[in-house]
Amino acid sequence: IVWAYATAKESNPKLFRKVADHIVALDSLRTFIPQELSNISWAYATANESHPKLFNKLADAVIRSQNEFTSQGIAIVLWSFATNGQID
Repeated sequence: IVWAYATAKESNPKLFRKVADHIVALDSLRTFIPQELSNISWAYATANESHPKLFNKLADAVIRSQNEFTSQGIAIVLWSFATNGQID
């Protein structure tokens, strides 16, 4: 849903915060496929919504599944993190 909002250029900070909080609260992101991880990071960067805990959780999941990403997926994740200021 955050991807759709970002694509439509619709601002809804409360929605983005609730989705991020939900994802952060999950025990793990092992069930998320690489495309979902890149879509989520892209949506937050495109919507200019910052949520450091979400990006930390996404980073762990991306690192764990890095061999499953396409080059485009990795490029999207890297762009998203840089655009969102998540460079640590």
